[in-house]
Amino acid sequence: MDPQDGRRRDRPPDLDNLLVIERIFGPPGAAVNATRYIALATHPGLREASDRVDAAEEALDDTVTVDDPRVARVAAERHAFELALNAVIEDSGLAQDDEAIFDAWDDLHPAVAEGVQDEAGQGAGTGQKSGTLIEAVGKMPYDWSPARLRCIELTLELDASESTAP
Repeated sequence: MDPQDGRRRDRPPDLDNLLVIERIFGPPGAAVNATRYIALATHPGLREASDRVDAAEEALDDTVTVDDPRVARVAAERHAFELALNAVIEDSGLAQDDEAIFDAWDDLHPAVAEGVQDEAGQGAGTGQKSGTLIEAVGKMPYDWSPARLRCIELTLELDASESTAP
């Protein structure tokens, strides 16, 4: 806690998350995740909203059923927060910086960028089996409740409906 204003300044979970993201998705994934932290650090209102949504998600424990109205409410809150965060990232120019990082990565790793695999299904030159983002996330050892998992599903549905709206 900062003695001046009582706010938390240390964010070990953020660092842990960034390290996991880098391990799974590589440097470009970590860079995009770091962009989120930059936006949150420079917009205290967004950081407070993030903390509120995180706490609401954590409250969706094993005592909450998947059809509890709180699940849909928290999904809507997460969706609204992500829209606000993405708007800040776009407006600040950070999104263009992320695109430049991806372009540079693709230029340095053309076989990976094109999804080239050998006969064993391994990424060219990586020695590791290639997979999708969804597969990687699905393999994470989360111990989330069914209600929290349903909240994530509802949030993804809201995101998908937002992206297909005219």
